Amino acid sequence: MKLIANNELLEIFNDILNRKLALTEWSEIESCDEFQTDNFCGGFDATEMEFCFSYYDKNKTEYWFQKSMNEIKEIISGKVTEFEIRLAE
Repeated sequence: MKLIANNELLEIFNDILNRKLALTEWSEIESCDEFQTDNFCGGFDATEMEFCFSYYDKNKTEYWFQKSMNEIKEIISGKVTEFEIRLAE
């Protein structure tokens, strides 16, 4: 399934970039639920060294995805507007 980067997700990704933290700093404040909105919940995972999220669709079906800092920058810039997500296991 593909997820279109909507305003709700872009706000989260803007928040991440606006903090201007290095990956080592994100590792120190690792939290799996730091970012919570109506349809998204996630945060930085120090093992993966990426941001890991759950996305809940209109039926409350849970999907998972993770993004690196570079991928987040590509989404914010508009270079990437949609990406694959997978059904939660």
